[in-house]
Amino acid sequence: MVSDGKKLKTDWHCLSGQEAVDRLNSDAHKGLSTEAASAGLAQHGPNDLTEIKTGRRNPLAMLAAQFSDFMIVVLIAAAIIAGVVGEPQDTIAIVVIVFLNGIMGFVQEYRAERAMAALKQMSAPLANVIRDGKVQQIPAPDLVPGDIVKLEAGNVVPADLRLLELSSLKVNESALTGESQAVEKRLAQLDEADLPLGDRFNLAYKGTLVTYGRARGLVVATGMRTELGRIATLLSGEAGKTPLQKRLTRFGQNLALVVLAVCAIIFVAGWLRGEPPLVMLLTAVSLAVAAIPEALPAVVTISLALGAARMVRQNALIRRLPAVETLGSVTYICSDKTGTLTLNEMHVDCIVADGVRRPTLQAERETPWRELGLAMALCNDALTDAAGKLAGDPTETALLGAAQAAGFDKTALQETLPRVSEIPFDAERARMSTLHREGDAVLVLVKGAPEQVLPLCTDQLTAKGAGPLDRAALHAEAEALAKQGLRVLAFALRRLPPLPEGVERGAPDPATLETGLSFVGLAGLIDPPRPEAAEAVAACKAAGIIPVMITGDHPATARAIASRLGIIDDGGKVLTGSHLQRLSLEAFEREVETVRVYARINPEQKIRIVQALQDKGEYVAMTGDGVNDAPALKMADIGIAMGRGGTDVAREAAHMTLLDDNFATIVHVVREGRRIFDNIRKFVKYTMTSNSGEIWTIFLAPFLGLPIPLLPIHILWINLVTDGLPGLALAGEQAERKVMQRPPRPPRESIFAHGMWQHMLWVGLLMGGVSLLTQAWAIHDGSAHWQSMVFTVLTLSQLGHVLAIRFERESLFTGGVLSNRMLIAALLLTFALQMAVLYVPWLNPIFKTEPLTVGELATCLMLSSVVFAGVEMEKWLVRRGWLYNRS
Repeated sequence: MVSDGKKLKTDWHCLSGQEAVDRLNSDAHKGLSTEAASAGLAQHGPNDLTEIKTGRRNPLAMLAAQFSDFMIVVLIAAAIIAGVVGEPQDTIAIVVIVFLNGIMGFVQEYRAERAMAALKQMSAPLANVIRDGKVQQIPAPDLVPGDIVKLEAGNVVPADLRLLELSSLKVNESALTGESQAVEKRLAQLDEADLPLGDRFNLAYKGTLVTYGRARGLVVATGMRTELGRIATLLSGEAGKTPLQKRLTRFGQNLALVVLAVCAIIFVAGWLRGEPPLVMLLTAVSLAVAAIPEALPAVVTISLALGAARMVRQNALIRRLPAVETLGSVTYICSDKTGTLTLNEMHVDCIVADGVRRPTLQAERETPWRELGLAMALCNDALTDAAGKLAGDPTETALLGAAQAAGFDKTALQETLPRVSEIPFDAERARMSTLHREGDAVLVLVKGAPEQVLPLCTDQLTAKGAGPLDRAALHAEAEALAKQGLRVLAFALRRLPPLPEGVERGAPDPATLETGLSFVGLAGLIDPPRPEAAEAVAACKAAGIIPVMITGDHPATARAIASRLGIIDDGGKVLTGSHLQRLSLEAFEREVETVRVYARINPEQKIRIVQALQDKGEYVAMTGDGVNDAPALKMADIGIAMGRGGTDVAREAAHMTLLDDNFATIVHVVREGRRIFDNIRKFVKYTMTSNSGEIWTIFLAPFLGLPIPLLPIHILWINLVTDGLPGLALAGEQAERKVMQRPPRPPRESIFAHGMWQHMLWVGLLMGGVSLLTQAWAIHDGSAHWQSMVFTVLTLSQLGHVLAIRFERESLFTGGVLSNRMLIAALLLTFALQMAVLYVPWLNPIFKTEPLTVGELATCLMLSSVVFAGVEMEKWLVRRGWLYNRS
């Protein structure tokens, strides 16, 4: 095989299509065999840009990074010095705990890395390839030179291709050439070897976008041998941080300055009291290491990545991580109708021709029923696969199925009426046309929205031949069908004796061909609403989210479906695309918050809807599936592409992809987004309050005339066992029962809103107060004994705190004590580890602890439970609206 990148640069465009196929030992119609493709993959490697920097780090580098923080280095250095001049076992214990902390951080970060890698792999694009004579859908990285690939509008070209067959193909190559205007492709071989990329009209390049038409092409280069691979370095760079990560990073940096200042005061105060300087240095540095929340941004990444992985199980694939944290802020969900709110299981409910309405097409061959059957079968891109099953767009498969049931077999018809060209469906034109050779003449078949097709007609077919066209009656008939919730399509035709200029070259002119048509008939198709859609709409409204339907269907169809789903009431407003087009920006912004249904909307108008809502301060989720939906998806706060029927372009532009194209999934994902943000907030609250308690305890002791209550190893141990397992277990907390009964969170609202600052300060002060009270009560005992009690009280009070904050407002006892088994297990393990430090003899000298009596341990449990009781009392006040004014 020849697939060298140099060959691509010099002569692939200079070869004919068949010559290129022969060079790669392929077959233009059957493609490669499975065996040849496997050999090609082994020879050429995967079709991906392997040399691009992906942002993934080597595990060893990730592990080393856990110990590179400046304060960690200072702590280890101070511990070593202390070991040299004092007791080596202290140094060993501190280094071991720091190492365990680093291992835990590495495990967390590695889990997040793996979760992100899995998400990236799941979002890899697919390609339609012909192998062994059959059309297959495979991951694009599995393509090899010699494969035959099929392209259609909305696809991202998966490899560099020599085009073999095309129909009105246009490709946006701005990613390579910088030219924003789509390039019209041609098949003819070119003479000049050194043409610029943009002038090689018979090639399609990896990473470019098919905006119009369809094609079949031969893979001539993959991976780093493609033109995109040549500029791979331009695409390098790591993904940026999410907004929440950035805010927490800034917060951590500012807090670090405060903590360092407090630690300096503690060091000076202890030194002035006569404490050994080295001990005070270790204490201050240990406290700084424990209290500076340098891991918060990493924890956010873990929570978001694992949350995104969980969303995949709910049929939502997150493509951009910030979408997870912002889902809880959505105030509007603007959803397509077909396939999202409905089942996308179309069937023909009725047909109309010559003034007669029938439930089905019948096997008769009289005009105009024969012509209607021909149009339904031939002006149609649906196919019948090898198993005899219809494949393609649901509307088209429904029409073809109805036609074939009446005896209009597409395969047989194509032998006598072969398609010679087409004008593909376009959202702006809302119609498509196909051209078929009929002897020496051409039959033009047109299908589309009645209001688009009827103005092009000059007469209508009747049983007696061409008759006068009654547009008003036909519009009224279409309106009546639409009011029943049917999607209505009109069919027309035109016979041309001579072959029109340009038809054989695949570039027909709509203005020339789609005029002077004869109206044939109407077809009414029904697409039932999804059974779960009405419940999902109600859940949206309860959560303060406004659902809006956007469709290209007739206004009456849209109203009927929206009413059935509860999106609109009897007096609700339906705004059409033509009306929207006439409205000024200011006029539309006055109306936008009252509109619940948009009908006959084209993709470009979705941008206006998003912009108007955003100008009103709303946070908008928008669904889309087509090429032209990409700008609106990109502009929306949350762009949602369809996974089944969506195009590659739409998926690339979106923040997330619905794998099942289901509106109810959007609602589930919003709920999941709220849960994830709540749990991140709980983790931050727990960690920062625990750190606050440790700081208050050590900071206040010298000013109360008490010795330093905790040793450095105690501080590091608390940081390891309480911040580690219980804190991370909060990420598994289930959504609170009323999570979808509260209004959306303002997107710019601080994570510390709703009283978190006050909570961190006063609960931390309560922890410190209880610990110092314990110290004052037990100070008459030896230092190892009373320090053991303070150590235990502070540890247990943090465990009580994490139990209490599992629910933002609800009491633990009504919310469910055992509902988070991971957290309960983490608490039991942490408690067991703390007991081991107290009661395992060989650990006592390492941690400078002594066993407590049963009475002393009970006292510690009682004193530490004050924190749990205090937080439960705080929530009681919040529920009554007396504190923090939370929503």
